[in-house]
Amino acid sequence: MRQNMRTRPIVTAFATIGFAVSLSLSISAMANTAMAAETASSPDNKAKSASASKVQVQAQVQAQAKNKATRDFEAIYTKEWEWRQHQMADDEDSPQDKLLPKLPVVRKAMQDKREAVWRKVLSDLDGVKVADLSEEDKVNFAVYRNQIESLYLGQKFKLYERPFNGDTSFWGNLADAARRDLRSEKDYENYLGQIADIPRYFGEHIDNMRAGLKRNFSMPKISLTGRDASVVSVLDAKTVEDNVYFTPLKKMPSSISAEKQAALKQEAKKIIEQKVLPSYANLLKFLREEYFPHAQSSTAAYDLPDGRAFYQSQIKIYTTLDLTPEEIHQIGLDEVASIRREMHEVMAELKFQGGLPEFLKYLRTSPEFYAKTPQDLLNRAAWISKMFDAKASKYFGLLPRQRFAIIPVPDDIAPFYTSGRGGPGVYLVNTYDLPSRALYSLPALTLHESAPGHAMQMSLANENKNLPVFRQNSYISAYGEGWALYAERLGVEMGMYTTPYERFGMLSYQMWRACRLVVDTGIHAKRWSREQAQQYFLDNTALSAHEIETEVDRYITWPGQADSYYLGSMAIWKNRKRAEAALGSAFDLRAFHDAILALGSVPLSVLDARIDQFIADGKAKSANKEKPSK
Repeated sequence: MRQNMRTRPIVTAFATIGFAVSLSLSISAMANTAMAAETASSPDNKAKSASASKVQVQAQVQAQAKNKATRDFEAIYTKEWEWRQHQMADDEDSPQDKLLPKLPVVRKAMQDKREAVWRKVLSDLDGVKVADLSEEDKVNFAVYRNQIESLYLGQKFKLYERPFNGDTSFWGNLADAARRDLRSEKDYENYLGQIADIPRYFGEHIDNMRAGLKRNFSMPKISLTGRDASVVSVLDAKTVEDNVYFTPLKKMPSSISAEKQAALKQEAKKIIEQKVLPSYANLLKFLREEYFPHAQSSTAAYDLPDGRAFYQSQIKIYTTLDLTPEEIHQIGLDEVASIRREMHEVMAELKFQGGLPEFLKYLRTSPEFYAKTPQDLLNRAAWISKMFDAKASKYFGLLPRQRFAIIPVPDDIAPFYTSGRGGPGVYLVNTYDLPSRALYSLPALTLHESAPGHAMQMSLANENKNLPVFRQNSYISAYGEGWALYAERLGVEMGMYTTPYERFGMLSYQMWRACRLVVDTGIHAKRWSREQAQQYFLDNTALSAHEIETEVDRYITWPGQADSYYLGSMAIWKNRKRAEAALGSAFDLRAFHDAILALGSVPLSVLDARIDQFIADGKAKSANKEKPSK
């Protein structure tokens, strides 16, 4: 600390007093030491002293061991996390401050290196004495190990040979990232460096996809129709300025000089014309002439190389559980039957004359349940999100600082995109094909994707600086999707559903996720056809035919991920019910939600352990209140 002339005399005075006190204490300590030595010389006290010294030594050894375990663990994850930041391309959920000057290397040699690195990290983690870690670091360890195991499994089964699915793609992720705001001259230079690197990046992905084709590890042919549309949209832009990759250059911060802005725009046009467009044309040619015609005919993960082990690994990655496909399938059947009973209760409330198929047809075909314009749909979503804001403080103590925008899904991906998607700072609403976007489902969708679902939960994790960085910016599907699905049904308690039709929409969304357990395992383990999967949704949910088509294609190309939603939600509800039973009137719903949200994204076993502690803390607090004051 810098000392000025006014403070120095005060410091000197306190130093003098301190010396006098220290001298007095030293004299007193010498006298006490002499007395202690005389007392310790007796036989009884010698034994006691030896025992106390042994305890002290053991405590010191234990503290050193804990420090070593902590140091070992921190060294492992710090080194790996820093390295990992250079291995992944940006996407729609990437932090704003993460913009590297080049795209990652994805060629086979680097993929082999990644597999070796993550295998080595797992081996290093085996050497950490977890028992010596603090309780907080034991949680960190469990989360981090789950991350590394998932990354390693992805490399082991060569998922990089299938670098797109029915939902996302490596070329689409780059286009999404191009829509982000850039803030500094360095951001723009790094961005231009990335798009200039597209020829190499696309070329390496194409090589990997060719290798996948050779061993029958590709996307199923039946799900590929129209999947080149997001490539075509980049090529079909009328001018360079209309190209999605020019988007960040259209509005630049005033902190960058006009001269520099002009130079950056000119460089961007050159890169788009000479590198981006030729790369997209080459990719389109490859997809249409090589990949699509020779893609595998089966939709089942079981028919891929080492398919049973591959599918089981995907279930583990997305659910964090060790359930078999057969167990998941049966859970789905049981839950579908339970939700169907709830649906009939709502139909009885509405006095609807007819069965479930007739009611579903009525919902799908009645114009009153659908927005007339895209803006009407966006406005309704905004209204619902503000309804939540009015109720939020009653159910949540933790609320993020970051707000979220409500924007339409971009036109180039909307035909194949899901109904909505939320994340830090954004809630995307699909306004394509309005007759497939039911208003009675919009409250459930909004709670899931915005708040208290993804846009809220992920922002809280990002803002929680008490968590290690690898927990702030990670996502475990069973937790994140489980929480968002829990949020949908929580909306009943919150009064978010204002009509029986909206409550039925919520139940249809619950049914949608329960059906996923049946359909995902049906497709990949029982070899259901695409039509069989679609019919199961038509028979059991109020989803539109278009939504069902895009959803089933997503499950076909993304094995295991669809299982995470309902299984994650079941885990949260199970933990809530046992906490309510254990704590009775002392149960605090707000505190329960905060305990879950403060975790960030974690495996379900970590969630269970946290609620164990939540219950123990609640019981201890109640016991202290009951103690009579002295």
